[in-house]
Amino acid sequence: MPLGREISIGQLAARTGLAVSAIRYYQAQGLISSERNAGGHRRFPRSVIRRLSFIRIAQQFGYSLDRIRAELASLPENRTPNQADWSLIAGGLRGELDAQIAGLMAMRDRLDGCIGCGCLSLEKCALYNPEDKAAKRGSGPRYLMGDSSDEI
Repeated sequence: MPLGREISIGQLAARTGLAVSAIRYYQAQGLISSERNAGGHRRFPRSVIRRLSFIRIAQQFGYSLDRIRAELASLPENRTPNQADWSLIAGGLRGELDAQIAGLMAMRDRLDGCIGCGCLSLEKCALYNPEDKAAKRGSGPRYLMGDSSDEI
């Protein structure tokens, strides 16, 4: 790393909002790397700020560290990732995130319809499941997953 292009773990923690222990953990997990200076202190390339930001965001969306590691493996370690590098990752995740968003919106709409209908009648309720008939379709909240009570 050229002189002045690296930062200490404390500076990295201040810049990313992560605890020093979290940064060490991510390094132990192979998600980021550093070098040691003559005094034995860790020095990180500034590009690690973006990697850590990506890790935080990906975790907020529910991605595992294994999945995050796999995505980060496509980034170069010997140079700062450029826009094309990040676009590769974004392209891979965009479809999955779009599907998650669509699923969440559908669930929200179904819950609003049920909660807001005011029917107060289990016989008319779209989510009512007498004798657990929905279990025939599999585990989980079948109606919220897209199954219809008419299909069961």
